[in-house]
Amino acid sequence: MSTTEDYQAAERLLRRPARPGELVTGDKVRPQWIEGGARFWYAVNNGVGRRFVLVDPAAGTREPAFDHTRLAAALATASGRQVDPEALPFMAIELPENGNAVEFAAFDAYWRCGLDGYACEPAEFTPPGSPLDVPSPDQKIAVSQRGHDLWARSLSDGREWALTTDGESDHRYGSGPDCTSNATLLRKIGLPHLPPAVAWSPDSTKVLAHRTDERGVRQTHLVEARPADGGAPLLHTQRYAHPGDETMPQAELVVLDIAAGTVLRAQAEPLLMPQLSPITIKWAWWAPDGSAVYYLDRPRDLCTLTLHRLDPVTGEVTTVLSETGATRVEPNQWMYEPPIVQVLADEVLWYSQRDGWGHLYRYDLRTGELLGQVTSGQWAVRQILRVDEAERVVYFTASGLVEEDPYRRTVCRVGLDGSAFAKVTDDDLDHIVTIPADQQYFIDSASTVDTPPVSTVRDWSGQVLVELERADITKLTATGWTPPERFRVKAADGVTDIYGVLYHPRGFDPAQRYPVVDNLYPGPQVTRVAPCFDPGGMGLDAEPLAALGFAVVALDGRGTPGRSKSFHDASYGHLADAGCLADHVAALRQLAETRPWMDLDRVGAFGHSGGGFATARAMLDFPEVYKAAVALSGSHDARHFNLGFVETYDGADNPEAWTRTSNVDLADRLTGKLLLIHGELDDQVHPHHTLRLADRLIAADKDFELVIVPGAEHTFIDCLTYVRKRGWDFLVRELMGTQPPAYRPTPIPLGPELFA
Repeated sequence: MSTTEDYQAAERLLRRPARPGELVTGDKVRPQWIEGGARFWYAVNNGVGRRFVLVDPAAGTREPAFDHTRLAAALATASGRQVDPEALPFMAIELPENGNAVEFAAFDAYWRCGLDGYACEPAEFTPPGSPLDVPSPDQKIAVSQRGHDLWARSLSDGREWALTTDGESDHRYGSGPDCTSNATLLRKIGLPHLPPAVAWSPDSTKVLAHRTDERGVRQTHLVEARPADGGAPLLHTQRYAHPGDETMPQAELVVLDIAAGTVLRAQAEPLLMPQLSPITIKWAWWAPDGSAVYYLDRPRDLCTLTLHRLDPVTGEVTTVLSETGATRVEPNQWMYEPPIVQVLADEVLWYSQRDGWGHLYRYDLRTGELLGQVTSGQWAVRQILRVDEAERVVYFTASGLVEEDPYRRTVCRVGLDGSAFAKVTDDDLDHIVTIPADQQYFIDSASTVDTPPVSTVRDWSGQVLVELERADITKLTATGWTPPERFRVKAADGVTDIYGVLYHPRGFDPAQRYPVVDNLYPGPQVTRVAPCFDPGGMGLDAEPLAALGFAVVALDGRGTPGRSKSFHDASYGHLADAGCLADHVAALRQLAETRPWMDLDRVGAFGHSGGGFATARAMLDFPEVYKAAVALSGSHDARHFNLGFVETYDGADNPEAWTRTSNVDLADRLTGKLLLIHGELDDQVHPHHTLRLADRLIAADKDFELVIVPGAEHTFIDCLTYVRKRGWDFLVRELMGTQPPAYRPTPIPLGPELFA
């Protein structure tokens, strides 16, 4: 039985990402570089306010950026306002290079406080540029999108001029595909669009951009029942291609000369752009000396990956190298992470899974000739961190080198000839790395799912130069939270090891029996379980559900990324298996064999987006296991979903697979209790996915519950607590067999913390 106290704990855990420092302090270090990275400052949120810390890695020092008590007193004297030194009224600071002052914005003014005598006075202030501007490296010019074109603005005198003039509706400059533009979310936070997809040349003289062509792309529609002005319903139209459509978004690469005002078009066919801008996802980038633009390209079947060189003076495009495989060839198993490719002075470091694992290969930049394999073994490269060409060494992160957990990341080094491989971080922890521009050191956050992070600055031998933070989870444990249990079980094939985490219910008593919730996200573009302490966006729901008294399971079955090529390819053409639900069923049964407190007669599922699809699919494919489910924003019919996602993982010409990946056609199988929730203005997974499923459930005379949230977008960002509580109440009723308490959570306000 869930109590009011359980609901209060669940709400606090749900709000954890929006309120950094409230439950965990010192878990994240976000460096703000000074002097090109030689030093940096960061802020530590203590749940009340922020403490500002200054770090000098070369000196091995970490100290307060200023005396918080003296600065608070000085600011109070100068402003006539009360100032709490533990909750200073600003979020960021500027530190002049001489280091004898600190500047910040507070109380509707800009202040400069000298650190010699701690006196504050108003200072001259240059307002920050628009968040929609992209400034040049030398901070002299900013590029922005205006209408369908790109414009430049001088940051010194405000002069503006057009960089392009022929943009038009559906054939515009600087934007990605409409299908992933998140227009509903942007309207909610008051932005007309995203910053333009552009990349400045290193010398600040040119801009790489693209002209987006969506002419002829399928149009889809959303109806806003109650607009903000209270008027009649509004129709929102969106370009959104479906699998098999002849026309999809394309990107024509262009180079814009800022001073000359010229537009140079790449002498090549436009790039297919079904989901994201190639510039935004770093599939197109400048050479460090600005002499060339390099970009990656794939045909629609995705089985060939090619690296091209674009001459920014002539527009000529040449092929550097190309690789073809039997299934999709990808530069990273994670769809939204940058490609693991780096062009050096005379060579290319190229990521390939040709031997069954993701490794680095070295090619001649001029001839495209393969020079040799750099890394090898039954593990995978995750990210190139640094290449020391003088020493002929590459530093990188890899997963699969920790026997206990093959998803944990290790910092490694190896010679470019493949020799002298070594672990830089030789332990069993997961390492998340941040690097300054000068690459003289790295910031390392080391943790596991049940070990709070310790953040340090290390040199490239792995030596700790200075410790930054040790996360404090005292307030987190006070909610009744306990660390999740990392587990390994066998997949449904009885052979393959699969991994997940198990969250014990709040107030856990092994003598009791608890209902179980499978918190699903099936990939195959991301993993459900992060190997670090931070559960991330995919882990938003597990901790609150456990607080309500459920045993919660999260699992990465076959077909998800992070392991071998064959492990990932298990989902190729098999999206219908939803991250291999058979593996989830096998895992639940194995876990319960040694944990009799898990009641497999009361198993539910909870998931959002792709997890919403998988949640409903679990009810339809395994009704003997899953008795109740909450499906949020579910992509229930691949035939009417995002072309790029479906064709990437189910094949570019595979309508039979697309049909299999449809919950709509299986609606008559439903026997358990199902709650469907969708946002009226979800422009990522359109609400008709849920309504189509509801239509077939009605036709099959099935009992289910349906909530359509007016005005809501894909993530329910401004009604998150309402939507989650509806899901919590449903599972408490259906799996615990009790009425939920009369509890009303507080809405989470839209604020900068949500997007930090």
